[in-house]
This record gives sequence, C-alpha cells and structure tokens, in this order.
Amino acid sequence: MTSTLNTTDVRPSAVAARLSLAFAALGILGLFLFPFATFTRNFNAAATVQRFPAGVLDFTGFPPASLPQVTPALTCGWVALSALLLVVVAATWRQRWLWTAGLVALLAAIAGMLLWNSALSAAIQELLAKGVKLRRIPFSSGGANLGLFLALMSGLVSTFAGLSQFRAWWERLNRLRGLLVPTVAISLAILVGAVVVLVVQKVPSDPSIKLNLVSTFVGKADVVWFVFSSLFAPITNLTGAVDSLKLATPLIFTGLSVAFAFRAGLFNIGASGQLTMGAILATLVGVYAPLPPGLLLSAAVLAAALGGALWGAIPGLLKARFGSSEVINTIMLNYIASGIFVFLVGSNTYTFFGRTVTIPFKAAGSNPSSNLLQPGAELPSIPQLLGLNTVGPGHLTLGPVFALVAFFGLYYGLARRRWRVWIALGAALLLGLLTWRIGVPLAVTAAISNSRLNASLILALLAAVGFSVLMWRTAAGYALRAVGLAPKAAEYGGISVARNTVLAMTIAGAFAGLAATHYVMGGALDEYRLKQNIPVSVGFDGITVALVGQSTPVGVVLSSLLFGTFDSGSVAVSSKLSGVNRDLVTVLKALIVLFIAAGGFLSRRVTDPPPLALVRAVDAGVNVDKDAVVLQGSALKVGALPNVGAELEHPGSTGGKA
Repeated sequence: MTSTLNTTDVRPSAVAARLSLAFAALGILGLFLFPFATFTRNFNAAATVQRFPAGVLDFTGFPPASLPQVTPALTCGWVALSALLLVVVAATWRQRWLWTAGLVALLAAIAGMLLWNSALSAAIQELLAKGVKLRRIPFSSGGANLGLFLALMSGLVSTFAGLSQFRAWWERLNRLRGLLVPTVAISLAILVGAVVVLVVQKVPSDPSIKLNLVSTFVGKADVVWFVFSSLFAPITNLTGAVDSLKLATPLIFTGLSVAFAFRAGLFNIGASGQLTMGAILATLVGVYAPLPPGLLLSAAVLAAALGGALWGAIPGLLKARFGSSEVINTIMLNYIASGIFVFLVGSNTYTFFGRTVTIPFKAAGSNPSSNLLQPGAELPSIPQLLGLNTVGPGHLTLGPVFALVAFFGLYYGLARRRWRVWIALGAALLLGLLTWRIGVPLAVTAAISNSRLNASLILALLAAVGFSVLMWRTAAGYALRAVGLAPKAAEYGGISVARNTVLAMTIAGAFAGLAATHYVMGGALDEYRLKQNIPVSVGFDGITVALVGQSTPVGVVLSSLLFGTFDSGSVAVSSKLSGVNRDLVTVLKALIVLFIAAGGFLSRRVTDPPPLALVRAVDAGVNVDKDAVVLQGSALKVGALPNVGAELEHPGSTGGKA
C-alpha cells in the first residue's frame, strides 16, 4: 500500500527536532552549571559572578560592599528556563509550536542581558553621583556570562530549527547551507580551544580564597568565558573595532589572493612573496618617481599590484608550460622575494666582482628600512577622512552605513537585472555623498585619532567587489571557474587551460601585492616606508581566511574581520592571564583549518543533501517505487504515484500511513 503526505499537518523535521533537543538540553544545563552573569572583574581577570537561580561566588577577595538589584534579570532566566523546557517537549513530539518556544527563550535571554547591564549601569551612575571616579567603580567590567549566553544560543537554534518546517523559511535557510562547514569548524575550534584553556590556565582568584570542587568548576567556566568573550570584545566598542579593521585589511587582500586561485583550481601559497615584491615596487615608485601627488599615489598603488602580479605570473607560467606544481614554485619564490628584500634593505653598498656598487634604497643609519615615501604617495588615514583626527568632541558620519544599505538593497532587489552591480554601486556612492553630514556625536580619543587604519581598507573592499564582478559577471570569470571545476571538460569546450592558469595566478598575485599598500603607503608600520618588520606572515593567514570564507569575496571580508577581531582581542587576554597568550589565536586558526579540511565532520546529507522532496518523503514513511522516481536537478517527479507528487514539494510536510 502506498503512503501519501498530508499537506495540512506541517511539523518540524526529525533532524530539526533532534538539533533543538540537543541545544535545549545544553541551555538548561548551562543555566545551572555555569555562571549566569558577572558583577565585576579585576585586572587579574578574577570575577564576582552570579549563579542561577541564586548565589554569588567571589574570586577577587574584595567583593563590592553592596551588589546591584538583579531580580528582573534572574526572572528572565526563569522565563528562559521554562521556554527551554517547552522546547524539549515540542522537539520530543515534533510539535508545530517549537519555533514559538525557542523564540520565547531567545527573547528572555536577550532581555536578561539587557536588564543585567541596566542594573549595573544604574549602580555605576549612583556611585558617580557620590563622587566615585569611574576607574574605581568595579561594575564597569560586568556583564553576561556563559549561562545566559548558552540560553540565548539554545533559543536561537530552536527558533530557526522550528521555522524550517515552513517552506519559505526552509528555502531561506537552505541558501545559507554554505555557511555550515565554516560555522561548525569555528565552533569546534572554540570548543577545543576551551579545553586548552581549561588545561593551561588556573582559576584566577585571590590567594586568600580556598576553592572547593564547585567553585573550581564555576571558576574554570568563567575563565573560558572571559577568554573567548575577550577575543570577540573589540567589536563592541569603536576603539577595538578600529584596531580590528586595521588588522583585517591585509588579511582581506591575501584572502582574496588565495581564494581567487582556489576558484581556478590552484593553490597559491606565495602570497607572502607577492606581498614583498609589491612592497618593493611600491616603495621604488613612492620614493623616486617624479610625479605630481595625485598621479604618484595612483602609480604607487598600481606598482604594488604589478609587483605581486609579476611574482604570481611566474609560477603560473611554469604550471602552464611545464606542468610544475604551483605549490612548490610559490613556496620557493617566497624565499627568493625574501632574499631580494634583505639585499635591498641590508646595505647601500655591495662588492660585485671587485667593484663597489651603490644601491640607493636603504635609508641612512643602521635600521634596515627604505627611505621615506614622498608625501604624495601616502594614503590618508580613515580617521582623517572621517574628520576624527583631533582629540575631543567629534561627529561620526553615517553616510557609509546608508551607502552599504543602499548597495545591498539594490543588489539583491534587482536580482534579475544585468547591470545591478553598477546600479547598486552608483546609487550607494550618491547616497553616501548626500548623507555624509548626517551622523552622531562622538568623543574622539587619542587611540582613534592616532589609529593607523588607512584608505587601503577602501582599496580592499573595492578589490572584493572587483573579484565578485570578474568571477561571476564576465566571460573570463566563467572560463576561470570552468578550469577550476573541470579542466579537461573546459579544454574540450574550447577554453585555454594554460592561458587561464597564468591569468589566475597573475590576478591572485596582484591582490596579494596590494596588501603592501597598507604597510608601506598607509603607515601601518608607524612610518611611511618599507621596514624589515613587515609582517609577511599574513600571506599564510590568507589561506585560513579563504578557507573560512569559502573562497567567496563576502566570505573573505567577513572571515578577515573575524580574525582581525581575534588578533586584537588576544592582546587583552594575554595581558591579564598568565597561562594564556596570543598563541591561542594561532591554535584556533590551525584548528579551524583542520576542521574545515574535515568538512566539519558533517555528513554528506547535511552538506550536499539529496532532493528535499525525496528526503521528506522518506522521513514521512512514503513508499516510493525506485523505478517510478525520476530525479531532475532538485525536483522529484513521481510517475507511478500521481497523488503524491504535489505533496512531496513541501519540505515541512509529514503524514501518516494511508
């Protein structure tokens, strides 16, 4: 007998129910086992924490004389707990209201965080009114902790898992399937990193405090929360965000370089050498070219791209002509570029066949660096462009925000228009100019006004747009992707594999060479010159960035911001904890690459699922004759079962036996 699907009985899938159940259990346990929130944290990372449902643990040895009233926040904790228990019930029986229970848990956790911060702010204002200086008020370092965060994440996952029963939401979430592997890889890396922190870092506490088993467990959980919340903390304040953007800028360039080669089926490990050669050529033009300021700036940028492009074209030519591995060639060229760099900045005079040769590249003195660039070759800083280069009251323009909203709105709104990229870009630029004077007041600090974040960030974002347009909007990009996916098939179709190999490595090298504009022309090394301490290691970090970003321009930009935030936040961690330093970020990057290479340990059904109709039919117990099923793309046609075909289209349908 054949089963049919009941389209009126829409329920969450079995996978969504199991996922919600697992996260709800984690959220419930987290509320009781881990710190709920933090009252205060001292300079040694020791904290005074609130437990749920009641109880305070102090690790500082000097707890505040009186604590803020946090009953509303704890009440939200009870609401979140109740909602998570309902999630367990809904997930167990696959109820349609699963998403509602998850949403209540999510909103309760968010409200708990806001109410907690509000209580701390009220206590701070009260102490300020009494004349206490801000730096002596302990509550300024308080906030949510692991218990509240896990409740929030559980509610978030349960909400979207429950919404997946509706076809529209399933399609929206299915379009984000490409984020699964990097998201799971980052999560697993953080989980393993947490274990590392638990092993190497003792509980920060005052020596007078005797820790028992419970307080040790809570303290360990708190230190894990402190480490990873500190890694993400820079995005919560303007100064930290500026530092993160500064560190992310060269990663965008090198990430685009590696990603572009990946798209063409090549592995560019030579971004370090290409960056070095780009820096050398940009320095030569910026120091010695007799050009007016406007032309000099453009010429120096082009020289940086040209230096990287030439250094990338060499392994491309060797690959195309002789079939030699681009991996080996790019690694070897890194050493050659490094040798040329050391030769140029090491000394101005060399003995060559008994003759003394002078090379006027190195600046006078013992420091291994070039001469200063001409003022016309210097890229302006972002604070200077925004008018934030003076300490004191300032005005932060919202023009770029409006421009981004306009760009993405038109880009996705005009999905079927041929010129949507240029229309969106033109409208964004126009709106950005018109709204430039609209902004918010801002107290400009010395850290912001003196920041080395420079206009190379704008170049990096333009490079990402160029990557996208070239790869997905041109015939050349189509040929490059065809060569990367199936070189033999591309050659059979009339595409020159050799020519596109050279082209891909040349453009990839140009992206890496442009990273030199950040260090040399943007003054990121504190001076507008080429110095020996230029961090060419960002070329290798670009591999991680490209892998996490799934070799897409938007993904590369976002993953660069993630790693820039990690690098910036690790400074605060290493300054407060003895057992954890900035090497933790290196460990996290390595783990992320490892887990991405393993596909996040996700099954193929998750990362590359069969047609949705077939999956839902099998989950619902529909008996489908394999000879009657014809798969065409992602559609399922049922020849022998005319009454079932329509029902199989809805991924949220489920039903019983007929």
